[in-house]
Amino acid sequence: MSSLSFPPARAVGRGAAWYRGDCHVHSVHSDGELHPEELAVRARAAGLDFIATTEHNSAAAPGAWGHLAADDFLIVLGEEVTTKTGHWLALGTNPGQVVDWNHQVRDGLIDQCLDQVHRVGGLCVAAHPHAPYPSGDFRFPFGGFDVVEVWNGLWTSDRPWNADNEAALAEWGRSLAADIQTGSWRPAMGNSDTHLEGQIGIPHTVVFAEELSTEAILAGIGSGRSWIAESADVGLSFTANVEGRVAGVGERLIAQGGRVEVRAAVHGVPWGTVRFHTDRGTVHHVSLPGDGPGAVQWDTTAEDSAFVRVEVRHPNGDVAALSNPIILT
Repeated sequence: MSSLSFPPARAVGRGAAWYRGDCHVHSVHSDGELHPEELAVRARAAGLDFIATTEHNSAAAPGAWGHLAADDFLIVLGEEVTTKTGHWLALGTNPGQVVDWNHQVRDGLIDQCLDQVHRVGGLCVAAHPHAPYPSGDFRFPFGGFDVVEVWNGLWTSDRPWNADNEAALAEWGRSLAADIQTGSWRPAMGNSDTHLEGQIGIPHTVVFAEELSTEAILAGIGSGRSWIAESADVGLSFTANVEGRVAGVGERLIAQGGRVEVRAAVHGVPWGTVRFHTDRGTVHHVSLPGDGPGAVQWDTTAEDSAFVRVEVRHPNGDVAALSNPIILT
């Protein structure tokens, strides 16, 4: 079998950097309309550094993807595990590995299915938890899953945001305070769920990784060192600073007794609104200028805020970008 039957697990990349990627993509090898070659071309044109192959209940076909990887483009192997009571993504599976999909809530098999992925170092993502069709409405408990896909692009038509995503974001946001308190919070991610022309990268996840490799990308996603972008036109920088100590998205900042400066810098969302959220809900919002990038600062303390996360919304209320939290202790 050719060494290009499956894509390599590491690309040259840019070293430790922010990488943009879409981890929910379908080709003609399941129910998508585009061939792998077309998807790779469109992913690169959309400004992506990596994608994941997530065909329904099947592994990436040998020879379909290996030749499409490049020094600056990583292809992660995966599967969309499509059950009767919810869909989930198995990311970072081995070549040819198929994760069992013949299970549902009432049979109690979910933990052993998740374990099939965790044993090979992969991540399990609860996919589109409020998708508007019976099997897409996620019924499994989130415990055992590593990440929640709060933004899914498939059912958004000509808008990249809809009520199903709003419900998923609200559910995830409500759980953050309790989950952070117990040390078991699950990061959010966003993916296009591409099936058709023009969908890839809308939205996608921007991940800080030590290198452009499957292991490093999954580590960044699993630790919450990431934010979600509507497209590559949108940029977000989000940090918290106390007495010279700085933390970024997904990180923990020791801030007891100090005043925390929270900063967000945004481009690509003219006339938009930046909203800071904590365990107390929405605590601050500022409008962005219409003629270019904007920066926002807000102050808090660890006593007042267990975490801070940011949402950037268009004037019509649709999300353009959102982050995982910075945790304050």
